[in-house]
Amino acid sequence: MVNLSLYAVEAVVILDNEGKRIYAKYFQPPHQPVQEESLSSNVKLQKELEATLFKRTHKQNADILILDEHLVLYKECADVCIYLLGPLDENEIVLQDTLGAMKLALEMVLNTDLDKRSLQENYEIVCLVVDETVDDGIILETEARTIASRVTKSPTQENTVVIDLSEKGLLSAWGFAKSKLAERLQQGL
Repeated sequence: MVNLSLYAVEAVVILDNEGKRIYAKYFQPPHQPVQEESLSSNVKLQKELEATLFKRTHKQNADILILDEHLVLYKECADVCIYLLGPLDENEIVLQDTLGAMKLALEMVLNTDLDKRSLQENYEIVCLVVDETVDDGIILETEARTIASRVTKSPTQENTVVIDLSEKGLLSAWGFAKSKLAERLQQGL
């Protein structure tokens, strides 16, 4: 049967090289009834799945596998591994593009290779990148530059131009405009 749902992602998980969670976000489609045994609501099941993921993928040279009725795509970086879980009937190419865009956007925004320290120090940026890529299991964007542009920091105070709108600033602008107008009128006569 073909999957016609927008809800293509079941989870985004980032584990370190010891299998410990750095980031995890699980999604439950709203049209499916919430069960006690669902991943989105049961932390014990989440931890078990993450331990199994780590055991099956640590130091392997693959990037996709099937695990407990989930299609798992992953990318290893330095000392972390990023996982994207989807349903078995989901298009793995779309999930691969999503995972690649998320990884590349993180590298672009952090201006460094992905490692445990940089992800922990910039945890809020990691959250924003994931939220701009996947929302409630729906893939929003697969273009890394677009994701990075939505997440980048706003300009700092040093880069902004300060416009003086005080009375003195307005009076000097009025005087400047008045003198330029007088010059133009004299040139025209």
